[in-house]
Amino acid sequence: MQKRARLIYNPTSGQELMLKAVPEILEILEGFGYETSAFQTKPEANSALEEAKRAALAGFDLIVVGGGDGTINEVVNGIAPLDKRPALAIIPAGTTNDYARALKIPRGNPVAAAKLIGKNQVLQMDIGRAYGERYFINIAAAGSLTEVTYAVPSQLKTMFGYLAYLVKGVELLPQLTMIPLRIEHDEGVFEGEVSLIFAALTNSVGGFEQLAPDAQLDDGFFTLILIKTANLLEILDLIRLVLNGGKHIEDKRVVYIKTRTITIHPTSDQRMMINLDGEYGGDAPIKLENLNKHITFFVNTDDIADEAMAASPAELECLAMAQKFSHEVDDWEKRAPKQE
Repeated sequence: MQKRARLIYNPTSGQELMLKAVPEILEILEGFGYETSAFQTKPEANSALEEAKRAALAGFDLIVVGGGDGTINEVVNGIAPLDKRPALAIIPAGTTNDYARALKIPRGNPVAAAKLIGKNQVLQMDIGRAYGERYFINIAAAGSLTEVTYAVPSQLKTMFGYLAYLVKGVELLPQLTMIPLRIEHDEGVFEGEVSLIFAALTNSVGGFEQLAPDAQLDDGFFTLILIKTANLLEILDLIRLVLNGGKHIEDKRVVYIKTRTITIHPTSDQRMMINLDGEYGGDAPIKLENLNKHITFFVNTDDIADEAMAASPAELECLAMAQKFSHEVDDWEKRAPKQE
């Protein structure tokens, strides 16, 4: 049977960038052997979610989602609870496009992104689950700075893109406050005060590609980052370290942990809103779970660093053999009589 692809796209994303590219994208998908159709999302809530669920239950092999991180998140929430899930491909046309950045998919060029599908490079990706029923693909976060996404009007996002986030972020920096909480993770418990919490699935968060520099896309772990200061100068210094090759991870003002599950309990009456993939996702307390290799994505593996993908069992076995051989050679050299 011929493979079927459903294009789900947000017509307002990226100054209507997707809307203009739809005919050519459909032609490209047809050229790759897919019987292709399209769905334009509507202003009503969960439009993309419901269509993604319908397409998955109808047996489509591939869903191509065109839009920003919010549209991608909706599509993921539509198919993640299902036993049989189609593969996903991304055509980024939003403001920050964090997920596309992590997968090395061209941003601002829908046609180039669509052409990547023809390379047939796929990866079974981790996703996160919150409250047992909400799903996210890139980041769960909390703290006043993470509320930037709620504070920037959609009109400004469309007009000024990521610049609008930067301006609002700088405006909110002086308002950072410390939040007392208890966080349970695989390695133990953190109790104390933090200003920002990040649970990242990729290395690209809010436009920063070094916030979680060693994050892997398919290893089953979150990168939990806790910022233990609200001092403006110290926050700016940490941002400098992030930009300087991710050197913040060894700073005493930062807690940096790999974990499969995270439970966050506020220990005061202060409200803690949770940001899931750039949108309001509910309030703490919250439990986060990593669903390992849950959805197959088309990615650009040619440009993704090897360290961003977990090694296969065969690769790990080869690596172990190589390391063992290296150690044996070192031992032999130490025992061998020195030549005069």
